[in-house]
Amino acid sequence: MFKKKDIHIEYFRSSGPGGQRRNKKDTAVRITHLPTGIRAVGTESRHRSRNLKKALLRLREKINREQRKVIPRKATRPPRYASERRLVSKRHLSRKKFLREKVSVSED
Repeated sequence: MFKKKDIHIEYFRSSGPGGQRRNKKDTAVRITHLPTGIRAVGTESRHRSRNLKKALLRLREKINREQRKVIPRKATRPPRYASERRLVSKRHLSRKKFLREKVSVSED
């Protein structure tokens, strides 16, 4: 997918819970793909190697998403039978509502 010379790896201290070890050591990983400028970060684990694997996976997913071709949608019309069926149901509902009788209060 990408070559070693195409990526730049940075290690830094991640924030959040995890205790002393997480606060002392640079376990978080930030990977930058130099040709595209896409970045991926891994900070979940207290282990640098796990964070590196997660960041590499994320970077690969982001690059794949960028390279995917977007197929433009073609404008289509609904078929004639669909339009007719919709109009028939509208007429049916209109007729049903028209035939409802209004309640009239008559005093005898």
